[in-house]
Amino acid sequence: MGSRMAVIASSAADRNEDGKRRPRRRRVRAAAIAVTLIAAGGAAGITATDAVDVRKKDGAALASAASSTALAKVTRGTLSARTQQNGTLGYAGDHPVVNHADGTVTQLPAVGEAIRQGQVLYRVNAKPVILLKGSVPAYRELSRGMEGADVQQLNAALVALGYATEEELDPRSDYFSRATRSALKELQDAVGLEETGRLTPGQAVFLPVDELRVTKVEAMTGGLVGPGGLVMRASSTRRHVTVALNAGQQSSVKPGDKVLITLPNGKTTDGVVSSVGKVATKTEQSMTVDVLIEPSDAKATGELDQAPVQIAIVSETVNDVLSVPVDALLARAGGGYAVEVVDEDGKHRLVPVTTGLFDDSAGTVQVTGEGLSAGQNVVVPAS
Repeated sequence: MGSRMAVIASSAADRNEDGKRRPRRRRVRAAAIAVTLIAAGGAAGITATDAVDVRKKDGAALASAASSTALAKVTRGTLSARTQQNGTLGYAGDHPVVNHADGTVTQLPAVGEAIRQGQVLYRVNAKPVILLKGSVPAYRELSRGMEGADVQQLNAALVALGYATEEELDPRSDYFSRATRSALKELQDAVGLEETGRLTPGQAVFLPVDELRVTKVEAMTGGLVGPGGLVMRASSTRRHVTVALNAGQQSSVKPGDKVLITLPNGKTTDGVVSSVGKVATKTEQSMTVDVLIEPSDAKATGELDQAPVQIAIVSETVNDVLSVPVDALLARAGGGYAVEVVDEDGKHRLVPVTTGLFDDSAGTVQVTGEGLSAGQNVVVPAS
């Protein structure tokens, strides 16, 4: 962001045609000030060029620079450094559903349908293929006496679904026991599979979610499928927002930072940064990293997928501080900043100030200055 300068100017009155002197003009605000958020270290700072004495400019330039003004209050309270970003609201995760059955597809889910663990994902030759939670893909038939990580996730799934208790079947065990076989037969009976007590790769798909949401169907009803074919793609049902953050701002955002999400309908809801990407992606304009945000109230975000939202990320907060609108700041000719205070008797005076945190979303900035207090009026450009 480029800097803009603010100055206070005065002009001696000219004589009119009658030889009398015109009254002295009031000071005018030549330009508003802009601020630049310095991301490094999570702090915010303000930069500006040296002030320009507009008395050196001609009358036409002075007239064009003049603008009307208004008053704003100095406030005391909590101030947060927030950066405004564009985001995309959707569902977390991208999970390909790979088929291991062989035959004709006889049933497929609809895009947007949610399927929980233990339920039927699709059918091949009218036989169900069920969803089970696990990170190890189904790659072999599981039967009594076998051991391995795939057996352990089957045991955990059977207990989670209520086909065995933890006393009957240890969900941490990687051994296919008699209890495993008994619980598996109950599951097979519940979904309409033959009660063999053995799990073949074509009977289940293991994915690392308790519930998924179908995002795209790749196969077609009536089509032939074989082992290794992609049937559909799915996400979790967990809501999240993705922000493509400029890589140069990566250090200003961290997991745990609070955010305010503005939804397409104009309503807002809170959230928190869950992760910040470490690998940059090149776009047409810049390099970006993905920032993932978890809404605090998922229901408040509705059901829209890939919806544009506005994100205000809170990177730092200070309590019990004074703040003013950023356009109340004036660049001083000798460097630094001041605000123009209007006392109760209507007198105007400049108060030098030191700036602190800047709220990019609200357009306010933390200030400290001798004689500055909450409730005072300061001059700002009229909107």
